[in-house]
Amino acid sequence: MSLFSPPGDARRTACRWDVEHGRASTSPVRLPMTYVLPLRWHADAGLSELTGYLRWLADRVDVIVVDGSAPNLFARHADAWRGLVRHLPPDATARGLNGKVLGVRTGVLAAGHEHVVIADDDVRYDEAGLTAVHRLLDRVDLVRPQNYFDPLPWHAWWDTGRTLLNRALGADYPGTLAVRRSTFLAMGGYDPDVLFENLELIRTLRANDGTEAAPAWLYVRRLPPDAAHFRGQRVRQAYDDLAQPARLLTSLAVLPALAAAVAARRPALVLGAAAGTVALAEVGRRRAGGTAVFPAATALAAPVWLLERGVCGWLAVGQRFLFGGVRYGDTRIRRAAHPTRALRRRRH
Repeated sequence: MSLFSPPGDARRTACRWDVEHGRASTSPVRLPMTYVLPLRWHADAGLSELTGYLRWLADRVDVIVVDGSAPNLFARHADAWRGLVRHLPPDATARGLNGKVLGVRTGVLAAGHEHVVIADDDVRYDEAGLTAVHRLLDRVDLVRPQNYFDPLPWHAWWDTGRTLLNRALGADYPGTLAVRRSTFLAMGGYDPDVLFENLELIRTLRANDGTEAAPAWLYVRRLPPDAAHFRGQRVRQAYDDLAQPARLLTSLAVLPALAAAVAARRPALVLGAAAGTVALAEVGRRRAGGTAVFPAATALAAPVWLLERGVCGWLAVGQRFLFGGVRYGDTRIRRAAHPTRALRRRRH
């Protein structure tokens, strides 16, 4: 069996973390791998649930939480996770606008294994997912899994439209990547002054002739954000497209094309475009057994998401030219990510 093919039905045979009951269905198998979780919380509403996941995770891999939260929250986390994970602050000597990148760099440097999983605090691996990533890292330098939302409130349904279109046209950008530590260190990490940090890491690896795998069958669960957080992320996520000119031009063309169709009184063009977008999303939904994790109704979200991106794309461009970048925490970040060719020139 190829390492680039799913081992049977990977999702259905998975030993999935059960958030509600805090237990796994089989005894754990410990892997020689480090799990790095960069964290910066402003409130602890999810502390109990995350602690349960970390307890499950710590039985299977080494876990490092790089915590950039305020001192009172950091102390509370230290009490909750003492003896469970390595709980570290970000490297105080490192400088950069993107705190997540600084946390990742701190965690990878501290990792004790060659295989390292990097994951946001809302990512929930299961045992099958960890094992698949570990096996793939024997062959490649970077693994890009596929996230899916569970549960699926309205805003997660909305954002799944983006996921399905990305799957149909190539690969999605998840909230988790896995890397070989030696490769990460050899290329000097990646730029901490960009917004789209996962794309920057992928492009930096490519610029250093690294190998990658983006298995469409490797599904890793993700918890949805609350609706307020989702709304606050719309323009910032659209800003990522400034690093992907073809996507940016497509999103900027949505509103003019819609306006032209309305002015010409040709609703059939609008309905045809919406139907085509749903059909394309359905291709992504059916790819690599995706129907097991993406409900049928999620394909209907694709034209809704595309219209949103058409609006937010213009707002993102406006933020770039009017304010010099998009708001990120207490600062603004100008660059979404570097082109691969620029990273390659920098390398040489």
